[in-house]
Amino acid sequence: MFNRNRCLRRVAAIASISSLMAGCGVLSSDSPEDEGPIVVGTTSSPSTLDPAASWDSSWELFRNIYQTLLSYPIGATTPQPDAAESCEFSDTSNQVFRCELRKGLTFSDGSALDAKAVKHSIDRIREINVNGGPAGLLGSLERVQAPSEREVVFYLNKPDATFPFVLATPAMSIVAPDSYPAGSLREDKSVVGSGPYTLQSYEEGKEAELVRNDRYKGYAERKNDAVTIRYYQDSGEMVQALRDKRIDLTYRGLAAGDIVELQGSTSKEEAIQLIDGTGTDINYLVFNPKDPWAGKKAVRQAVAQLVDRAAIAHKVYKDTVDPLYSMVPKGLTGHTTGFFDDFGEPDADKAREILRDAGITERVPLTLWYTSDRYGSETAAEFKELERQLETSGLFDVTLKSRPWKTYVEGYQNGEYPVFGRGWFPDFPDADNFIAPFVGEQNALGTPYEAKKIVNELLPSSRRESDRGNVVKQFEEAQQILVNDARLLPLWQGRQYVAASQEISGAERALDPSTIMMMWQLSRKTSW
Repeated sequence: MFNRNRCLRRVAAIASISSLMAGCGVLSSDSPEDEGPIVVGTTSSPSTLDPAASWDSSWELFRNIYQTLLSYPIGATTPQPDAAESCEFSDTSNQVFRCELRKGLTFSDGSALDAKAVKHSIDRIREINVNGGPAGLLGSLERVQAPSEREVVFYLNKPDATFPFVLATPAMSIVAPDSYPAGSLREDKSVVGSGPYTLQSYEEGKEAELVRNDRYKGYAERKNDAVTIRYYQDSGEMVQALRDKRIDLTYRGLAAGDIVELQGSTSKEEAIQLIDGTGTDINYLVFNPKDPWAGKKAVRQAVAQLVDRAAIAHKVYKDTVDPLYSMVPKGLTGHTTGFFDDFGEPDADKAREILRDAGITERVPLTLWYTSDRYGSETAAEFKELERQLETSGLFDVTLKSRPWKTYVEGYQNGEYPVFGRGWFPDFPDADNFIAPFVGEQNALGTPYEAKKIVNELLPSSRRESDRGNVVKQFEEAQQILVNDARLLPLWQGRQYVAASQEISGAERALDPSTIMMMWQLSRKTSW
């Protein structure tokens, strides 16, 4: 049996040794080396280059080429100023949030980044209002004002202690008003931002070339002059590129089998470091309430009664993920194990009873959809295992279908899928961000879910409280409502694995609290 703890201790030791040597100054340098760009591989490619359209992993790129008012310097768990010089609530009810910009900010094209540009950037998100887009993050925002060149004031329609976290998400990236229309998305493949890098070239689904932005003013201390991001369809292909030294580092999308192999002696022989970080990303199923079968509560509850998360984690992901029984992952204040508490171990007899009590005696036809190129190479195997579990019960006839991410998104936003798989990388590290994005008429899923008590009572109550340790009761009740409705079915919680050449330093410091990679932390090690 795979001994996950032993392997993780080995990985932790590798990461600790790397950090120790870098801390002693033996293998690291504060100045960039002129050895060409650092090349990063990932299986998670952007769906768009316009922040107003994205509530997905396009944020990985945005964090590095755009700028936000607030962000996360190394070691920070709460948002700190970036394009802003300072930000704070200026009232006692958490409804007026004021920011003052840094002096002399400009975009990469030389145009001024002022308060009007910030207002334009936030207003256009709501004006364009992409289905399933980031406008859902701005539900508490009433209006934005720019009373002076450097002052921006956000007026909220209700108390919201999480609003600074929202402003720190890459969705709130500041864009140049002359280059990004107020009422429509920018469709070309170029970018005008103010982040640490400029986008020198971009080939969709293949490669993004980032070079140092000499106009940048912010907190990031860049350890390199250029980064190239290459997008892969397959983890094995990406790892082979690392072994062949065609890339320097891999991030997002490492397959479980590749992780296990890299955890073994091969990584030492090949001078590859594997860094294992705590993850808060989750994987879950979404049920379409308008589907004639998935819309039935009893069908959803029967699926919840049958799904064997431990089998998925062990058989498919080789114990590189953990079973998850709530939409709020372990490690965050308010986490519960509601689905286990209510349904217990997988049980076909209990599932049959749930269906029979609802008058359903025939096998239930159910189509499960997944994306073929977003969440890693195991996704197809995961859905095959789900199919096996449901059909073995004798209660379901399952059909599996898949699409590439770009058309997959269109499908679920149009309500085409009875049941579909999604992954979630947090916007910010708070339980609110694992509940609020999925409920309400407009949400990150493009699938309306009223959840009136959560939306109208529990979330507003929790957002009045600046001390997030005091909102446990609200989140526990919200999670129980999600269990009762079974509209969302959590499956597993991931970890963050970064595989890199031994020549690369900084990978262990490059992930912000939302597990987005800050490319400027990467550098090449120097010798004695």
